[in-house]
Amino acid sequence: VQLQASGGGLVQAGGSLRLSCAASGRTFSNYAMGWFRQAPGKEREFVAAISWSGGSRYYAGSVNGRFTISRDNDKNTVYLQMNSLKPEDTAVYYCAAGPGPGRDSTQYDYWGQGTQVTVSS
Repeated sequence: VQLQASGGGLVQAGGSLRLSCAASGRTFSNYAMGWFRQAPGKEREFVAAISWSGGSRYYAGSVNGRFTISRDNDKNTVYLQMNSLKPEDTAVYYCAAGPGPGRDSTQYDYWGQGTQVTVSS
């Protein structure tokens, strides 16, 4: 699976962004999808995950209630709607595909290139 993340940018605190991750190469609907992020000097951390059907969704505590993960299997795309953004959300965001939704990055086999999100105070 090849993954292409997009939608990052610069936004003021309290604003919103929607990230997209387009998949190609294999059957997208076979895979659970996840979003992770990595801030400068920090380890990559889990943000959100969604099962292959979209029926199960998981969030990190720090984004729960502000971010929403969704997918469109007809468009081979997963989304991350980010609302009420905070400066601490600033990071490179990565999408990933794997056999099952999980919070551990080792559970994912394929990774996109990342898209930068910067939230100014």
